Amino acid sequence: MGGTNPYIEQPNVEPPTMPYKITFLPMNVTVEVDPGKIPYDHNGIPGSILDIALGSNIDIDHACGGVCACSTCHIHVKQGGETINESLEEEDDQLESAPGLNPTSRLACQCVPNGKADVVVEIPEWNRNLVQEG
Repeated sequence: MGGTNPYIEQPNVEPPTMPYKITFLPMNVTVEVDPGKIPYDHNGIPGSILDIALGSNIDIDHACGGVCACSTCHIHVKQGGETINESLEEEDDQLESAPGLNPTSRLACQCVPNGKADVVVEIPEWNRNLVQEG
């Protein structure tokens, strides 16, 4: 389980107050997010897309444990980006080293939807960890 990075500013997030859905592409899996169950006690900021994904058994690589110290949890926000907190300079700096960067790129550990609309994210091919230990 990750923690927080004491060397960076923490983003200002508006936690959700009503249920909403996150759809993860390309697997086309939709998760209903219940604000009362946040945090899922996984990695990333509580209520982050990484926290919700891992709590829903959707694997997104996150080499640093979700503390904004790498770019392995890079995702593309396809829909609902307006409901997610603004990125900070530290996140933008990490994203500079991510492959396939585009205007909708975010780190899953740093973005927390406020629940005012459903969200659709794409996990890029290089971030999908398909290996499962037995």
